[in-house]
Amino acid sequence: MLKAVLFDCDGVIADSEHLHFSLFQRVLSGIGVPLSQKDYLEKYLAMDDKGCFRAVLAAHGRSPSGGEIQALIETKSVLYKKTAAENLVILPGVVEFVMAVSQKFPLAMASGALRDEVRLVINAAGIAHYFDAVVAAEDVARGKPAPDAYLKAVEELNKIHPKLHIKPEECLVVEDSKHGLLSARAAGMKCVAVTTSYAAEELAAADRVVPVLTAVRVKDLEALFSAPVTPS
Repeated sequence: MLKAVLFDCDGVIADSEHLHFSLFQRVLSGIGVPLSQKDYLEKYLAMDDKGCFRAVLAAHGRSPSGGEIQALIETKSVLYKKTAAENLVILPGVVEFVMAVSQKFPLAMASGALRDEVRLVINAAGIAHYFDAVVAAEDVARGKPAPDAYLKAVEELNKIHPKLHIKPEECLVVEDSKHGLLSARAAGMKCVAVTTSYAAEELAAADRVVPVLTAVRVKDLEALFSAPVTPS
């Protein structure tokens, strides 16, 4: 039985994955490290900033200190806040979908982005008040594809709605990335994937794949729970 719906942010709420890529590329180029779009899509999209910077630098034989990674994160965050206001595009059907789902289920956000960046997006979309909990990169030790963010979101929802006794297997995740899908699966949750960042065949492990959120209705989400969760 479906009890809660959990959302990723970038690529689900806003068409912002390309912005994160361009900023990762820009910050890394400043320290002499290249990042191609192909590598980003294949290996790093949906990782939090810390995980992405560490992974890219490791791939180039570098072992940065925690302080160096934090400096890169802060540089990218400043650039994001400057550029997002001018470049942020809310994806079609998002507002209507969030409104409709919120009428029946508690909602939470579980993103690998920094909290200020998540807040910027959902405030821009005018949907912040629909989310009972927002889990961001600062709230978990491990970013996606680890399940931490989605499990933390369930924990937070249960603090707010203790009578619901929400279990991970009673949650549906809305994602756009392969790492995000792996995160949802590792948490034991079902997943609807939107093809904003990857082709449908690359997201085939999801319970349902749609081009836009207007292609799915609340009753379609509930229908997914008539079958057991696919093992991860």
